[in-house]
Amino acid sequence: DKLQSLLELLPEHDMPEDLKSKHCKRCVVIGSGGILHGSELGHLLNQFDIVIRLNDAPVQGYTDHVGNKTTIRMTYPEGAPLSAHEYHPASLFVAVLFKSVDFNWLQAMIKNETL
Repeated sequence: DKLQSLLELLPEHDMPEDLKSKHCKRCVVIGSGGILHGSELGHLLNQFDIVIRLNDAPVQGYTDHVGNKTTIRMTYPEGAPLSAHEYHPASLFVAVLFKSVDFNWLQAMIKNETL
């Protein structure tokens, strides 16, 4: 019931046009474990059509190793950026919800409430 009521509050959105228009998608998923540090693979990672980054791993200061392109950022609510300027305007933010408190977070975000 809680999920259904939250879904009714959300506006409907489709995928961004730039993602829908890509015909041949080459994707890469980049985690936040630090395994790329020292790899100098940033230039290669930037060549993928879609770059999915997990959690809130830093990019600035590490672009030689992790690239600087982010198409989709996926994270749990506790890893979500705290201020609007941290959301890159050219990337899609995806909140991964699975715990009860995650749905409380979503409700607070939708209704602009303090959590």
